[in-house]
Amino acid sequence: MIFIDGSNFYFKLKDLNLHYLLGFDFSRFAKMLCGNNEIVKVTYYVGAVRTDGTKKIQVLFNSQRKLLSHLRKNKVRYSLGYLLKSGGKFHEKGVDVNIAVDILVAAYDNQCDHIILVSSDTDLLPAIKKAREKGKTVEYIGFSHQPSLAMVDNCSESRLLKKEDLLNLTR
Repeated sequence: MIFIDGSNFYFKLKDLNLHYLLGFDFSRFAKMLCGNNEIVKVTYYVGAVRTDGTKKIQVLFNSQRKLLSHLRKNKVRYSLGYLLKSGGKFHEKGVDVNIAVDILVAAYDNQCDHIILVSSDTDLLPAIKKAREKGKTVEYIGFSHQPSLAMVDNCSESRLLKKEDLLNLTR
């Protein structure tokens, strides 16, 4: 199973000037991560944009709808948290909890043997440790330009992607 922290992923790609998600081949990305292993499920986690009548938010809402459609075309499920506006900025809420719960369900319900986590968010460490206690391999997929040493230290395996690894996945 592959779990992708959408916001984390987007900003790591943005750092590499590869942030055009509508041109990203998520199907090939999943196959690249899994190699010859069977892909049980790929889930992309993101905070849902809710319209408030303003033009700016409507543009974000429409962009997110296009992204969700693109994910479906790539056979990627999505799980929505929500966005909370505070101090003029948006903050994702519920996304990390959704990822953590799905990691635990996958481990405790024996849905897979290998969890691939595309996130550098250390809030997920307690769920990762529990999954490992259940005998699951938890592989951290990070980015070489900003690796999370805590994730490297606490996951069973780690892979750090470089820009070159992703260039053929974007249009």
